[in-house]
Amino acid sequence: MSNTTELFRYIEAAPTPWHAVAETARRLDEAGFARLEEADSWGLEPGKKYYTTRAGSSLIAWRMPKVPGAGWRMSAAHSDSPAFRVKGAVDRAGCTMLDLEGYGGMIRAAWLDRPLGIAGRLMVKTAGGIREQLVDLGGEQAVIPHLAIHMDRTANSGHNYDMKKDMPALYAPAAKADLQQALADAAGCKKEEILAQDLLLYCSDKGTQTPNGLILVPRLDDLGCAFAGLAGLLNAPESEQGAVFCLFDNEEVGSGTRQGALSSLLPDVLARAAEALGENAEDSRRALAKSLLLSADNGHAIHPNFAEMSDAANPVRLGGGVVLKWNASQKYTTSGETAALFRSVCEKAGVPVQDYYNRPDLPGGSTLGNLLSAQVSVRMADIGLPQLAMHSCVETAAAQDVDALVNAVCAWYAARIEKTSQGWAL
Repeated sequence: MSNTTELFRYIEAAPTPWHAVAETARRLDEAGFARLEEADSWGLEPGKKYYTTRAGSSLIAWRMPKVPGAGWRMSAAHSDSPAFRVKGAVDRAGCTMLDLEGYGGMIRAAWLDRPLGIAGRLMVKTAGGIREQLVDLGGEQAVIPHLAIHMDRTANSGHNYDMKKDMPALYAPAAKADLQQALADAAGCKKEEILAQDLLLYCSDKGTQTPNGLILVPRLDDLGCAFAGLAGLLNAPESEQGAVFCLFDNEEVGSGTRQGALSSLLPDVLARAAEALGENAEDSRRALAKSLLLSADNGHAIHPNFAEMSDAANPVRLGGGVVLKWNASQKYTTSGETAALFRSVCEKAGVPVQDYYNRPDLPGGSTLGNLLSAQVSVRMADIGLPQLAMHSCVETAAAQDVDALVNAVCAWYAARIEKTSQGWAL
């Protein structure tokens, strides 16, 4: 099965961050990783494979090092994408509307006039307490309709899409359509047993590849990198070093949550692993000094209609390979040292690499790496998949770049990289 086909399957199974973690966990289960709960005692063994989740929307999977102080080879991506959080259903003008709140910086116009699904998680009352239940009502549940051009003759001259006025979604053409009953039916419970809910609207378009090699798919940022990171971990060969894959939630809103990259999740896992290995303080510091991490989040390819928006000296092209991201203000963590290591790994694997810089007067957003480095001080590089229409309802990339990204991350986990007094040995 091709990487793009498998990527489409992964994204289709992950309409929300909670579903992304559940799908990732399913694949880890199949690969023989043991699930651990943070509140339990962990009996970790050298060389064995484990994973844990936090808040249902973040996950860390790892293979234990075989000896104390060996260090870690790591990658990190995020599970969330810009979307609309469903606050509830309201009656308006004889219709049932979904009251929405924006999550992250989406391109609002892209969400209009297309079938949208409703999915998320419910907290359900049971005889024994409270259980978490994932739900997906399906991809044809609601629509955010435009106002007709006859009623807004200036629509094609630019429109400010107001969250309160323009963006509520039409759920049913009649008042009092029962969203809560639909959720209860999906969860196999009674309406009154739903104590709380985290619901998102999602784009239900299936991934598509054109005859000329373009791919069009929702949530490519950043499930494309999540898919590649998971593939890298699952294909990592056994070695003395440990291997880690991180999937964090809430990157699109700053990562400052209990389950975000700024949380204690990765430090907690590494500390518990160190204790299980019998590492002392010096061993742990030695291990981090040997460790390397890829912060994987997509980058902007040059847009043919807006080429002037990209850095003219460093154009990133669809089909040109993995992007290596640089920023003088350290929004990206790539340094000369980590760039040389990543490039060397990719050169040996036959993977093309492109340098990405923002246009100097157009600062870009931050990502996982510079935030994660405040929690775990290891050498990092920022990489990603080149794409167009980032934060649109459907995003565009090149199929050959998906192959390049997967091959690059797999090579990263497989490469023998050692720090010596002379530099680095590969």
